Amino acid sequence: MPANMKAKKEPGFATRAIHSGQEPDPLTGAVSVPIYPTSTYVQQGIGENKGYEYSRVSNPTRDRLEQNLAALEGGVAAKVFASGMAAINAITSTLKSGDHVVCGHDLYGGVPRLFNQVLTNFGLEFSYVDTSDEKNVERAIRKNTRMVYAETPTNPLMQISDLAAISRICRARKVQLVVDNTFLSPYFQQPIALGADMVVHSTTKFLNGHSDGIGGVVVCTTQEQADKLAFLQKAAGAILSPFECWLVLRGVKTLSARMEIHDRNGRIVADFLSKHKKVKQVLYPGLPDHPQHALAKRQMSGFGSMITFETGSLKNANKMLKAVRLCSLAESLGGVETLISHPATMTHAALGEKGRKAIGLTDGLVRISVGIEDIQDILDDLDQALAAI
Repeated sequence: MPANMKAKKEPGFATRAIHSGQEPDPLTGAVSVPIYPTSTYVQQGIGENKGYEYSRVSNPTRDRLEQNLAALEGGVAAKVFASGMAAINAITSTLKSGDHVVCGHDLYGGVPRLFNQVLTNFGLEFSYVDTSDEKNVERAIRKNTRMVYAETPTNPLMQISDLAAISRICRARKVQLVVDNTFLSPYFQQPIALGADMVVHSTTKFLNGHSDGIGGVVVCTTQEQADKLAFLQKAAGAILSPFECWLVLRGVKTLSARMEIHDRNGRIVADFLSKHKKVKQVLYPGLPDHPQHALAKRQMSGFGSMITFETGSLKNANKMLKAVRLCSLAESLGGVETLISHPATMTHAALGEKGRKAIGLTDGLVRISVGIEDIQDILDDLDQALAAI
C-alpha cells in the first residue's frame, strides 16, 4: 500500500447499527427505512423486473434488515425469519436424514422440543452435552456429525462455552459450529470472530428491544450458507413481515445505548441478589464466583442483563413472583422493561421434570431480564418481592 494511502477504517458498532442497511431512502430522502407492505411487484415484461417479484422471496425492507444484521455480526449475509425457532428450524433444514448434531444440554426449552419431537421424525440425530467443557463436544462428535449447536451464556443456567476452543475442534473435524447469541447480542459477543460458522438470534429479544415484535435471524459466514437459507425462505416461507423488519431496524438503532444500560443494571442487580439473605445462589457470569468468570471476561465485552437465581423451592418462587410490581412476570427477555420468569413452568416446561433435573434446573430457579428502568426502582421491587418469601 502506498505510504500516502491509509486503510479504510471500519465504522464503529453504534455507527453500523444506525447506518448499515439504514441509509436514507433514495427516492424520497426519508431517514427511516420505508415499510413495503406489498405482496407482489409489477414487472416490465417477461423476465424483466426491478429486482423484486414476490415478497416471500424478497422485500426491500427485509433486505435492509438483513444487510444491517450481517454487518453487526461480521457475517457475509443474513436471513431473517418469522421467529427465532423458525430461524433454527431453517438451519437444521439444511441437514439430511442420518445427519447428527451435537447440542448444548442447557438450551432454551423450545429447541430440544423441536429437535426431539419434530426433527427426529425426519431422521436427524441429536446428542446433548455440557458444552462448557469443550472435551465433551469433541467426544460426542461422530462420523455423521454435521453440526455443533451451542448457546453461550446458556438459558437459563448461564454457563459459558469457550467458542474459540470449540471452533478449533469443529474445523478439525469439518463440522459446522452454530451459536445462539441472543442473550448478549452482537454488542457484547462476536461468535463469528471466535470461529462460529453461523450465528442465530431471536430478534424478538435485545435486537428489537421493545417487546413488540417476533422474529429470528441467521447470520452466515459464506455465500453458500446464505443461498441455502434464501432457498428455504422461498420454498418454506416463515419469513419476517415488512413491518416486523422495520421494528427491528428501529430497535437496532439504539442497541448500543440500551445494552450499556442493561449491562450496568444487570451487574448491580446481580450484586444485590448475591448479598440478599433470601437468595440461595446467583448465576451470572459477571460475578467473580461464577466458575467461568475469567472466560466470560475474555470472550465477552460485557456481561449483559440476564440473571438466574435460586429461591429454594417452587413455593418460594411463587410467593416472590406474585409479589413483583415493577418487574413483569412474563415469558421472553431483552425488552427495555424488566421481565421476570419461572423457567421450570414457562420457558423450559417442555423438558419435563426428568429433563430439568438432569441439567440442574430446579423448581426454585427464577430468571430475570434486567431492563433499563431506574436501577433503584428495580432493586426496591426485588427487595419487597423477596420479602414475601
